[in-house]
Amino acid sequence: MTVWLVNNIGLMISGDVQQPVIDADSLLVAEGRIAEIGSSLDAPAGAGVIDAGGGAVCPGLIDSHCHVVLGDYTPRQQMQNFLDSMLHGGVTTAISAGEVHLPGRPKDAVGTKILAILAARSWASVRPGGMKVLGGAVILEKGLTETDFDEMAAQGVRVVGEIGLGSVKDPDEAAEMCRWAKKRGMVVMMHSGGTSIPGSSVAGAADIMTVKPSVVAHINGAPTAMSAEEAKQVVTQTDAAIEIVQCGNVKRAAQVTELINERGEAHRLILGNDAPSGTGVVTLGILRNISWLASLGGMDPAVAICTATGNTARLYELNRGIIAEGCEADLVFLDASMGSAGSDLLSSLVEGDTPGISMVMVEGEIVITKSRNTPPPVRKAKVV
Repeated sequence: MTVWLVNNIGLMISGDVQQPVIDADSLLVAEGRIAEIGSSLDAPAGAGVIDAGGGAVCPGLIDSHCHVVLGDYTPRQQMQNFLDSMLHGGVTTAISAGEVHLPGRPKDAVGTKILAILAARSWASVRPGGMKVLGGAVILEKGLTETDFDEMAAQGVRVVGEIGLGSVKDPDEAAEMCRWAKKRGMVVMMHSGGTSIPGSSVAGAADIMTVKPSVVAHINGAPTAMSAEEAKQVVTQTDAAIEIVQCGNVKRAAQVTELINERGEAHRLILGNDAPSGTGVVTLGILRNISWLASLGGMDPAVAICTATGNTARLYELNRGIIAEGCEADLVFLDASMGSAGSDLLSSLVEGDTPGISMVMVEGEIVITKSRNTPPPVRKAKVV
């Protein structure tokens, strides 16, 4: 693996909501990890050098809600290479919310277990364009037993997909399976708001408080949101992670962000696309979510970036999403887009603009040198 010195960084976003900005202008990457962070670091012998051009560097973005199936293809929208396209929007990790769009998806206990194990094993070996996918999110179907959760956990299944998309819809039945999953270290997502696809169910605050999931998926709807009052109940009366998605209700996203801000609980907020869906594939969705939080929700833009990086990584126990020594070197080089009313990354986000990306790195390897999807950034990173 190449050793890289990254210098001339104008702004370094940590991924940690408690300390979102790092007072440093350079970092060293070695063996796929961040080896050192500092100011005016020297390049080791034989190292490559990346000049950040005075722009910003942040951890690779993490899409907390992606309905992958198998491989870089979505049956829902009949599109190929959509994950590779998301990589051009700075997303270096996607997390499955359930392989629910598989044609002929099995809806019995044996079939849903087999699909989750197959997807978890497949995605452990597949990296579209370099992106990492945490796949194999089991959809809860009637007949699953606690022993099934033992087997799935042993085979690498780490996530329960959106509760409400399978045949298990009764909150008490779902709560029992949620306990089984959490006992085995799984992260449990739960659908919230109105129905999203045929066969899914409406889930309100009372249902969520009964089940006690790890993540309240798309609190701003996918696409139909629960009421503002119910959303407030969920935020104030549970300790679950709160997810805002691109394929949802913009008004509720802003209201929830304001509430999270008021409560000083930015550490609970994570960002997803909830795509592919009927809304489509939004390759710049996570960048757009960040701009929503900063421009409509009043959140500090540096903190907003951390909700899409370190918060999700911590929840799923991933060694990424943070710029810190020893973490995987998943990095995005970005800045205000040309023509933005904002003069730099943070001010452009406050304006509601989508940033421009000049380079993306995954585990120390440069996978993109020019985004094909974002506008061009004012300040660009380059290999020198």
